[in-house]
Amino acid sequence: MHVLFVTSEAYPVVKTGGLADVSGALPAALRQLGVDVRLLLPGYTCVLDAISTHDTGVVLPLLPDVEAAHVRLGKMPDGETPVYVLDCPSLYRRSGDPYHDEQGLEWPDNHLRFAALSKAAALLASPNIALKLKFQPELIHCNDWQTALTPAYQHYMSSVQRPVLLSIHNMAYQGVFAPKSLPALGLPWESFSVQGLEFYGSVSFLKAGLFYADWLNTVSSTYAQEIQTKDFGYGLQGLLQHRQDHLSGLLNGIDIQQWNPATDKCLFANYDAEDLSGKAENKQALQQQLGLAVEPDAPLLGCITRLTEQKGIDWVVQVLPDILAEGAQFVILGSGDSKLEQALTRLAHAYPQQISVTLGYHETLSHRIEAAADIFLMPSRFEPCGLNQMYSMRYGTLPIVRRTGGLADTVIPVTPAHIDQHTATGFVFESPNAEALLQTVQYALVVYRHKALWRMLQRNAMQRDFSWQHSAQAYFKLYQQLSA
Repeated sequence: MHVLFVTSEAYPVVKTGGLADVSGALPAALRQLGVDVRLLLPGYTCVLDAISTHDTGVVLPLLPDVEAAHVRLGKMPDGETPVYVLDCPSLYRRSGDPYHDEQGLEWPDNHLRFAALSKAAALLASPNIALKLKFQPELIHCNDWQTALTPAYQHYMSSVQRPVLLSIHNMAYQGVFAPKSLPALGLPWESFSVQGLEFYGSVSFLKAGLFYADWLNTVSSTYAQEIQTKDFGYGLQGLLQHRQDHLSGLLNGIDIQQWNPATDKCLFANYDAEDLSGKAENKQALQQQLGLAVEPDAPLLGCITRLTEQKGIDWVVQVLPDILAEGAQFVILGSGDSKLEQALTRLAHAYPQQISVTLGYHETLSHRIEAAADIFLMPSRFEPCGLNQMYSMRYGTLPIVRRTGGLADTVIPVTPAHIDQHTATGFVFESPNAEALLQTVQYALVVYRHKALWRMLQRNAMQRDFSWQHSAQAYFKLYQQLSA
């Protein structure tokens, strides 16, 4: 089976969030099952710097006012996964991240940048281009709004149609632009309707994908149900309800080679479920590195996240003084809303021995936090899948999560029944407020002081299998169904 996997980011060559982790790991796992998966990535400067590529000789005319793009071919750093790089310097070779400039502002031509990516995906599946590349996709797998115009372009092309699977990683990001942008996208005005791209008077890339794609998938079974409601559908719940027979929820996996406390080179000391002594070494070393009081018995809470209300960080700010009063410490890594960044920084100045705040993202530090922390905070208002709760369990760091999306599907709550069954792996709260978060943290701190019980819970968590193998097999079955 031949699959074109289209994405705006893929670890390790370009990453802003969980989409990159999925795009880096899932194709590799599918290739192990015998699927010929090839990525299509924009030719960002960082991608061209990280991957050795050669020009395929294929030149794609994409949009009316955009230069033609050259298709380059290389391999991901794993040496196994082929990647087509869309080389269009005017759109992609610039500083900043894939979506924002160096000041954190969205690129004003994002509609062109990701329409071009979508158009390229549709063209690569056409017979004449496939013949030149010697690769004919039987299926196009698109991801999020940045690639969601692909099935719309296919709809208005005369060439052979290929099934399109659209994976929704987060409904909150929809790629909405002014209607005047439509001519620049090279799509006819007839596409600007309720039965198409139109969304409350604007052009929505995600709406186009939800309408035109052959199948819709999101990243957990609970989230697949949630996005059909007003609270989580962001205005598109009606369309999702209409297409529920073509909507599934397949849980993401994690890269168990990259995230393995027994071999992780980022750590101060390695460890496994049978010998957790190295975890204590990591805790002490991280306390020293970040300037916290070196107290082995102080419960250390970790958090690696975007600093947004979606992630419940405003609740964390509210309850931190009460958590610290229990003798706990708190380490957070992330960036986002400036008000939340400032609030956390003020708290760190007020409690220098108990709070460490690192703004930005550092891969090595993220691994060290997972290994050193006793508890991982992930109190999201909504969470399509989430990966950090799975990383945490693999590292014997018990997560505290809200029962939503993939968090509900992966964390088994610490209750008497689950303790007796040796299945409990974390702490779960229901109500979306700071008080419920605080009560759950306080409960976790009580359990933490029962060392034998805590050690059992750690082992429960570390024995869970969140590898991509299971998820890849589920995707393989879906691919077979769609290509048939």
